[in-house]
Amino acid sequence: MKLHFDFAALSQMPKLDMADVSAFREGIELMLSQLPDPQIPDGLVITERNISGPAGAPEVPVRVYKPIGLSGAPVLLYFHGGGFVLGGLEIEHRILLHVATQTPCVIISVDYRIAPEHPFPAGVEDCYAALLWTAGAAGELDIDAARIAVGGSSAGGALAAAVTQMARDRKGPDLALQLLSYPVLDNEMTTPSMMKFSSIPPFFDRTGVECMWKHYLGNLSGKVSPYAAPMRAQDLKGLPPAYIVTAEYDPLRDEGILYALRLMQAGVPVELHNVPGAPHGFDMAPASKITQHIMGERIGALQYALY
Repeated sequence: MKLHFDFAALSQMPKLDMADVSAFREGIELMLSQLPDPQIPDGLVITERNISGPAGAPEVPVRVYKPIGLSGAPVLLYFHGGGFVLGGLEIEHRILLHVATQTPCVIISVDYRIAPEHPFPAGVEDCYAALLWTAGAAGELDIDAARIAVGGSSAGGALAAAVTQMARDRKGPDLALQLLSYPVLDNEMTTPSMMKFSSIPPFFDRTGVECMWKHYLGNLSGKVSPYAAPMRAQDLKGLPPAYIVTAEYDPLRDEGILYALRLMQAGVPVELHNVPGAPHGFDMAPASKITQHIMGERIGALQYALY
């Protein structure tokens, strides 16, 4: 198979400026509005509810995807991407519909608080609260709390990686897998790929990464917590197995690869895929052959970990 991404699939997407959060959100919402309404597959029930958030914080909205007739199933707890500044459950709804039809598991998508209105640690604490709720509501949800995976793309990958560290450090639920797609991991931005890719389509380059971290970290000064930037963790031992996807033309590429290597060195089982020729967010083009190929492998990794 020729593993190369066709940039023409993303050529019509505008260059969006993350420095202007309002305009960035409007641009993404416009792109989503131009997509056809997704078809809800037969045999899948989708519900939305609010769950308990961190102590003293608002409730957290979640969307639950559950195949009809599935009992005692494993769970994928999913955190959407969006540079820590995009909210809502629609951003990766189409991707999760596809995963839900291909994997016999329950998917719980988390609408965590976003920056700059709610900088770190609001979002990641919402995500950890969702993990605690998921494990505690196993009977109500008819799921298997011993088979929970966490996953996310881009900023959602940062949140998923951070939640695994929080679960280890706080003696929370054991996790079966961390599924990280082109994850944000390192606030220091010193890797070769971060230096090289300053103007890569469609909208995420080094300048965008700099803006993202400023929005997310807010006025935080001094040492950055590994729950904000997972690469800052001194010790990665005892974390769950990882499936990590990086993209060749993504400024985040090298930090994903380096994080995978550090996990391996800490004794954590890791499967790493770097997608040749692909930019950040390549799976926003679902018709691309490489997107379909990688989606199939992600689903295979999820099934292997949970079953």
